[in-house]
Amino acid sequence: MSIAAPPSLNEKLPRRGQVPRRGDVAETVRSARDRLLSPAGLPPRIELALLRQHVSQLFLGLPVVATIVATLAIAIGLRETLFAWSWIAANIAGCGLLVLAVLRFETSNRPIFQALAWKRLFLVVHFLAGLPWALLWLWPLCGSCGLVDTQALRFAASMGAVATIAIIGAALGGVVVAMFLPLIGALLYRLATGTDVLDQAMHGLLIGAVPFFALVADRLRKGAVERLRHQAEKDQLVSEIETARIQSDEARQRAEHANLAKSQFLATMSHELRTPLNAILGFSEVITNEILGPVGNATYKDYVHDIHNSGQHLLDLINEILDLSRVEAGRYTLNEEPLLLADTAREGIGYVQMKADTKRISIVSEFEPNLPQLWGDQRSLRQVVLNLLSNAVKFTPEGGRVVCRVGWTAGGGQYVSVSDNGPGIPEDELPTVLSSFGQGSSAIKSAEQGTGLGLPIVQALMALHNGRLDLNSKLGHGTEAIAIFPHSRVLEVMPALQDFV
Repeated sequence: MSIAAPPSLNEKLPRRGQVPRRGDVAETVRSARDRLLSPAGLPPRIELALLRQHVSQLFLGLPVVATIVATLAIAIGLRETLFAWSWIAANIAGCGLLVLAVLRFETSNRPIFQALAWKRLFLVVHFLAGLPWALLWLWPLCGSCGLVDTQALRFAASMGAVATIAIIGAALGGVVVAMFLPLIGALLYRLATGTDVLDQAMHGLLIGAVPFFALVADRLRKGAVERLRHQAEKDQLVSEIETARIQSDEARQRAEHANLAKSQFLATMSHELRTPLNAILGFSEVITNEILGPVGNATYKDYVHDIHNSGQHLLDLINEILDLSRVEAGRYTLNEEPLLLADTAREGIGYVQMKADTKRISIVSEFEPNLPQLWGDQRSLRQVVLNLLSNAVKFTPEGGRVVCRVGWTAGGGQYVSVSDNGPGIPEDELPTVLSSFGQGSSAIKSAEQGTGLGLPIVQALMALHNGRLDLNSKLGHGTEAIAIFPHSRVLEVMPALQDFV
C-alpha cells in the first residue's frame, strides 16, 4: 500500500512490454546472424574482438622481430652484404604490408559481418611477411660468415621469430602456420637435398617447432576466447538487469500513478456524495421524528426509517473510503500529541459496549499498569482501536468473549491487542481481508457484512505511525489483531529534577 505521494511520472518512458520485446528481437537477430556467419561456431563479434587484440599486440611485437632481423643482418652482413641488404628490404616490405593492413583495419568501420574477411586478409599478409624467412634458408651462404656459425645463427633467429609471432599473434587463429609455411617449405627442400647430419637435425627441429608453437598460440587464443565470452555474458547480464530495472521502475510508477488517480477520484466522489447524503439523513430524521406534523401512515414511517438507516450506512462507507483515500494519496495529516494508549482503548470499548451487550458478548480489558505516554494522533489511534473492536464484536457469536489488551512489546514499544473466540479466518484468506474491500468467507456468510475497509484503514494508519498490524487467526479458534507501535514513539518517563541548595 502506498503511504506517501508517489513521484511524478516520466511520460516519455515506453509502455509495458516494449523493452522486453525489443530485447528479445535483438537477441534473436544476433543469435541467428552468429549461426549463419560463423561456421566454426565462433560468433563474428568475438572474431572482431580477437582481431582488435591482434592489431594491438602486433605493434608491441614488431620491434622484437625487427631486432632479430637487424641482429642477424649485421652478423651475416660482414661477409654477405648483398644478402643482408636484400633480406632487410624483404622484411621491410613484409612489415609494410602488415602496417598497411593494420591502418586499413583501424580506419574502416569494421562491420561485424566482415570479421572473417578481415581475418583472411591478415592471414594472407602474414604469409607474405613470412617469405623473407624462407629466403633466409634458400640463399646460399658460406658456412663460416661473420663472427659466429651461420647455420646456428639462422636457426636461433628463426626459432626466436616463430616464438615471438606465436605469442604476439595468438589472437589471430592460424597465424604461425600462415606466416612460416614458406619457411617449412624451404626447410623441407634443404632437408631433402642436404647431406650433413647436423644440418638435417637442425632443419627437422625447426620444422617441428612450427606446429609446436602453433599449438601454444592456439591455447592462448582459446584462453582469449573464453575471456571474451565471459565478458560478453557479463555485459548481457548487466543489460538484462538494467532492462529489468527499467521495466520494474515503469511498472511501479504506473501502479503508483493509477493508485493515486484512484485515491483522488474516490476522495472527490466522497466529497460530492456527502452533501446529498447529509440532506437525505437530515430530512429523513425530520420526517421520522414528525417535527413538522404527523406522517399519518405507519408504512411510510417505516420506509423513512429504512431510508435513514441506508443513508447512514452509505455515509459510513464514504467516510471510510475517504480516510483510506487520504492515506494512500499522502494527504492524511497527523496531529500528534502525547496520549495514553490505555485511555484510548477504554474509550473504544465504551463505543462498542452497547452493541456487545445486545449480543451478550463480554468485553474483558487487560491493561498493564503505569504505561508511559505514546506520541501519536488521538483521532487515528481511536479509529484503530474502534475498528479492531467493531470487527471483533461483529464476528463473535452471541455469548462470546472479546479481550482487549494493552501492554509492552519485547522491543520496548507498546501494543493494543483485540482477540475474540469467533469463527476465525482461514490462513489463505488473511491477505484478502487485509486488502481494500476484501472480505473472508466468514464475513460473507455473516448477517452483518461490512465494507471490507476496516482492517486496511488500520494497516494504513499504523504505517503512518511507523508501526504495523499483525493478524493471527485459525479457523474455528478465533482471531487476534495486534497493533504494534515502535519504541521510538514511547515517551520515556524521566524523574523530576531535585532542587539543590
